[in-house]
Amino acid sequence: MIREIGPGENGFVNGLYAESEEAYRQKLADNVRIASGENLPEGYVRQQVYWLYDGDRPVGCGKLRYWLTDALRLHGGHIGYTIRPSERGHGYGTAMLRELSEEAAAAGIDEVMLTCNADNTASRRVIERCGGRLEKLEEGSCTYWIKTGEQRPRHT
Repeated sequence: MIREIGPGENGFVNGLYAESEEAYRQKLADNVRIASGENLPEGYVRQQVYWLYDGDRPVGCGKLRYWLTDALRLHGGHIGYTIRPSERGHGYGTAMLRELSEEAAAAGIDEVMLTCNADNTASRRVIERCGGRLEKLEEGSCTYWIKTGEQRPRHT
């Protein structure tokens, strides 16, 4: 999945795209440390990485950040996610964002902020489907807020 996503798109940066398996394993270890909130590198906040699977196939990856820095208020927000390109359009983005919003609510975060590129209509639809309220559109970037306890009902 990491290779299929490519080096990055729509504001999502994939620093592992061209890295070795050893570098990937180190990044996983770093993610565990960052999730603990201890000894964070400067500019980092505590964040948890989540993977979305369909059976044994990873189809998406997301991050929940537990607080915002000034930089995250401009780009990134509390939640970021990406879906494997070959699996887009199947509802995985909506499922991922709903799960991350539920995790935020469980962590006591009443409202989450997300950003996405203004021309990323698929992500904008996902965010709005999950109750996202557009706060601003500036310099090609949208800032949305979702009240974590007030998501729209799931379709069956």
